[in-house]
Amino acid sequence: MSVLRVRALAVALGCAGVVLAGCGTGSGSSPQTAGGHHTKGAHSAPTSPAPVVGAIASNIARGARGVPVDQRVQVTADHATLSSVTISSKSGTVPGKMSHDKTTWTAGALLEPGTTYTVTSSGTTDAGDSLNRVTRFSTAALTLDQQTFPSITPLNGDTVGIGMPVIVTFDVPVTDRATIEKHLHVVSAPAQRGSWHWISDTEVHWRPASYWKAGTQVTVNADINSVPAGNGIFGQLDRTIQFNVGDAHIYKVDAQTDQMHVFSNGQLLRTIPVTTGKPGFITRSGVKVIVEKDRHHRMNSETIGIDPNGPDGYNIGDVEFAMRLTYTGEFLHAAPWSVADQGHDNVSHGCTGMSTANAGWLYDMSRIGDVVVTTGTTRQMTLTNGYGDWNESFADYAKGSALH
Repeated sequence: MSVLRVRALAVALGCAGVVLAGCGTGSGSSPQTAGGHHTKGAHSAPTSPAPVVGAIASNIARGARGVPVDQRVQVTADHATLSSVTISSKSGTVPGKMSHDKTTWTAGALLEPGTTYTVTSSGTTDAGDSLNRVTRFSTAALTLDQQTFPSITPLNGDTVGIGMPVIVTFDVPVTDRATIEKHLHVVSAPAQRGSWHWISDTEVHWRPASYWKAGTQVTVNADINSVPAGNGIFGQLDRTIQFNVGDAHIYKVDAQTDQMHVFSNGQLLRTIPVTTGKPGFITRSGVKVIVEKDRHHRMNSETIGIDPNGPDGYNIGDVEFAMRLTYTGEFLHAAPWSVADQGHDNVSHGCTGMSTANAGWLYDMSRIGDVVVTTGTTRQMTLTNGYGDWNESFADYAKGSALH
């Protein structure tokens, strides 16, 4: 080999060494030669980005314990879409709704206490791969003292009068009235606006702005299951009832003339001679509603604090056709002992009495919720003595809502 070829080969090998050094993994910001000198025009090879991996996640951690019952489960997909989500327990499945883009599933109900749930989710990544995820969690246990049960009046299927309020009572006090009220709904056909009014921490009423329209159909939903009621109390159960409103019965009692005018759907059916409360036992003026009906009723003055053996006392074992108007003892009823006074004198202990024949006729046509309007006395009906909801203007009544 000639000297010229040897020298050329050495130069070539030297250049190759420089290139190899430039492709090394040095820590400097630019490539260096084997001797530590920077090279010109040499760069590191670009790094490929990490591939995106789709995933399914839940807002409740896998294996979580003591999860609050008012937690609303949500499942989400990242760089993926959901095809199905099921939340199940021994008590059944939890309903839910998928978002339009199928990236989010949200539970449509809250959780039951002391329950283990299984969340089964499936979907597809953006790259087309299948995704499956199964997780379990358990909710906090609650005692009965930590749950409040809603009872609703009227009962399901009842037909009531036009003055009947919707009444929801709770067996454990509600202190977060606003949160609970947001989950109480009254829907009627035809639609009629109205308002809730809290009587106490255990009782809330709803009435329309004016009397129900005859023939109205009403649905009441108390969707309070696991909803916070304040002080660590939660709703115990969802309730739904439906009732109907019958004919428009309004009975107008005039304590000055001692006459009761009976109207049905605006038509006067009968004028009945009556007697109302004597001095010291004056009948209340205002709007009352029939609370209950009793074909035979014992009336004992002891229940209103009067000695039955005293001069103003009484204990009558079989009062017929009794219809309660107040919690404090006002009734419409048959009073055969006072027929001679009916129509011109007030001799009762506060009740509105009439002949047995008239009382029987009225009893047969009447329903719980029918309206009795009394006028002509100096004593006024109150909001909470019976179903006294109509003794405030609707504007004032609505102020009793926690959402007013």
